[in-house]
Amino acid sequence: MTASPEPNPAPGLRAKKKARTRSAIQRQALRLFAAQGYEATTVEQIAEAAEVSPSTVFRYFPTKEELVVSDGYAPEVVEAFRAQPAELTPLQAVRGAIGSAFGGLSGDEVARRRQLQELVLTVPELWAASLGNIKQTQRMLAELVAERAGRDPADAAVRSFTGAVFGVLLEVWLRWADDPDLDALEALDRGLAHLEAGLPL
Repeated sequence: MTASPEPNPAPGLRAKKKARTRSAIQRQALRLFAAQGYEATTVEQIAEAAEVSPSTVFRYFPTKEELVVSDGYAPEVVEAFRAQPAELTPLQAVRGAIGSAFGGLSGDEVARRRQLQELVLTVPELWAASLGNIKQTQRMLAELVAERAGRDPADAAVRSFTGAVFGVLLEVWLRWADDPDLDALEALDRGLAHLEAGLPL
């Protein structure tokens, strides 16, 4: 009598295992990047530290750059934006969505996100690789704002609004990369509040 094959994990368990493996790989990559620099760190070293094979690293992150820039825009922001009360202005909805999506992050997760952004700004190939994500995020924001306002994403007013919001995001992002003690979420909300007030000086 042959033994029955072990059942495959349930889809939910498989997804959780994949998420844990992906997180472990990226966590070890960031640790090595901080310790010895991005360029000096190899995929083989990352695989050894994460206790997986190099092929497993490439399965989750097809290129070395994607260990840093593969996150793209945050789906939780999209959900939070659409959940904002209908009576809010688009800018109030942006502020509410960012606070809702990122206000509850753990200290470790905040530190991870800051390290990713610092790497993008200091490693030329990562900055180049991130431009696609930046454009995607800006396009996503324009589509969300247009959806709420009942306008076309290509509308000049929508594009100007999106550019102004993105300017605040970029300014805080650049400051945060230089100042690890900056409360980025508070700075971002303060910048958006200044934009909402008409940028008085």
